[in-house]
This record gives sequence, C-alpha cells and structure tokens, in this order.
Amino acid sequence: MASGRKKSFDENTALNAAMAVFWQKGYVGATLMDLTTRMGINKPSMYSAFGNKEALFVKATQCYIDTKMTPHMELLFEEGVAFKQRLKNHMMSIVSMQCAPEHAKGCYLALCQSELVSGDIPEQAEQILKEADLMPSKLYTELFKNDAEAIALGLNKNAEANGLSIYTLLKGTASMARSGIDKSQLEYSIDSIIAGISIH
Repeated sequence: MASGRKKSFDENTALNAAMAVFWQKGYVGATLMDLTTRMGINKPSMYSAFGNKEALFVKATQCYIDTKMTPHMELLFEEGVAFKQRLKNHMMSIVSMQCAPEHAKGCYLALCQSELVSGDIPEQAEQILKEADLMPSKLYTELFKNDAEAIALGLNKNAEANGLSIYTLLKGTASMARSGIDKSQLEYSIDSIIAGISIH
C-alpha cells in the first residue's frame, strides 16, 4: 500500500515565518503572497497545513503568546527578587524584545490589536486579539492584589489602576520601538512609571 506524500517543509518553521510577517505587516497588511513567500511554501500547502489566512493568523498569534510573551510573564514571579525589581525586569525584557533587530520592531499583538478599529479583522482573529488584550491588565492587577510585597507596600489598594499603568506604558514602548527609539531611551520611562506607582 502506497504511503501518503510526506510534507517537504517543517510546520513549526513555517508558522514562525508567518508570525514574522504578521509582526511586520499586521493582519490586514499581510497578503497571502507575503505569507507563502516567507514560509517557503505554496498556497495549497498552506491551506492544507494551516487553513485559510484567518486560521493561520490564530495559530501564529497563539505561537507568539506561548513563545514570546510567556517567558516575560515568568519574570514577575521570580523568587528572591524585590517586587519593583521584578516589574522592571519584566518590562525591560519586553522592551528588549520590542527593540531587537532580528525581527520586526514593536509588539506583534499591539500592532494587530490596533487594526481592530478598522473592522477588517475576521471573527476568530478578532477574538484571540481581544482575549490577548485583556490578559496583561488582568495579570498585573492580580499581581498587585496578591503579591505579599505589593500588599506590604500598600500597592494592592490601587491594584487595577497600577496594573493598567504598566500595560499602558508597554503599549507605548511598542509604538516607540517601532518608530526607532532604542532600549536605553525607553528604560527611563520604565523607571519613571515604576517610581510613580502608588497606593493612592
């Protein structure tokens, strides 16, 4: 019995290539030609392995969350590190990624989330972007509410506003990194927002 034809490409490599395209051009700006060219496959192979553009985007976005964002989040809970230093380590890790030369500058999620207002993002893609947008503020708020040192500093009393301040700055650094501002310049903004976190 003849076996099926083996794929001539690595799906993980192709998915990371698609992620790079969306990171650079957003969902709307990325064409099928852009995607298949960077992935090194033809359209039938893309559809067979990943589905249509929307399905590919959902997979690429989840890949970004799992491989790019999760490691930054882990720094918030590093044992033996002071609370505000954990915040800075986390934020600088994200800014380092936003400014890194080996991929598109800025943040994949922030870029694609900014396209939601256009109304051109299909339903499943819109859903994963909205869910991803809610996640950081929720995580930061819970951190301020539940971290023992944050509670000792009284920062739990204004947890939601403090969490939103952290997330707002990181969305801002994504935009600034995309426009060419380097990491050393953005570090001052991070130091300022951390110093300004308060109980009021």
